[in-house]
Amino acid sequence: MRLRRPVLAATLTVLIPAFASPCFAESSTAIPVNNPSAQQNSFVDLLALISGHCKTLKVAGRTFACKTVAYAHGDKGRVNFAVAVDDPTDENHVVSFSGENGKRADDNSYELPIDRMLLNSKDRPKVDGLPVPAEQTSTGVCRQTGNFAAKKVNDVTCSATDNEGRKYELLFVSDGKPVSVRRIRQSAPSIQDPFK
Repeated sequence: MRLRRPVLAATLTVLIPAFASPCFAESSTAIPVNNPSAQQNSFVDLLALISGHCKTLKVAGRTFACKTVAYAHGDKGRVNFAVAVDDPTDENHVVSFSGENGKRADDNSYELPIDRMLLNSKDRPKVDGLPVPAEQTSTGVCRQTGNFAAKKVNDVTCSATDNEGRKYELLFVSDGKPVSVRRIRQSAPSIQDPFK
């Protein structure tokens, strides 16, 4: 899959979403969402692209494949692990694990409590020409091993359940290439780091 950087950057700037899609040639079906989208006035201040592959990506009972994960940190502290997935029928199909108050247990581990899933597809309403993700209240956690400062991430695992009982799972393994980290703007750190 070719990552479309303009779409990625613009999409992350709108509401800090992420992207995912099915690995099979089946058509993408929207997941019904009962939560209205909350308008966020947040901008991405740090973006990290991790290349590799999904050993597991399940979204509400469907299996997907992916080639990259993006870590997006918002200037108000919200973090998304956005999963880019191969989907020849929908380049806008997106799934993000989203939360706040991430913690580092040591220099090579990070844990993010998940409080919502961001779901995006070509069928979502658009703002400035880009689909706006639906938000689904959820509980779960994402764990990342590796370190952005060293530009090396080993893996990202996430597990969440939304308030409708749908389950979301991710096991993403890096291909070993250096992480592409972009600081877009300065903001206050939001990670609870016992080492500083």
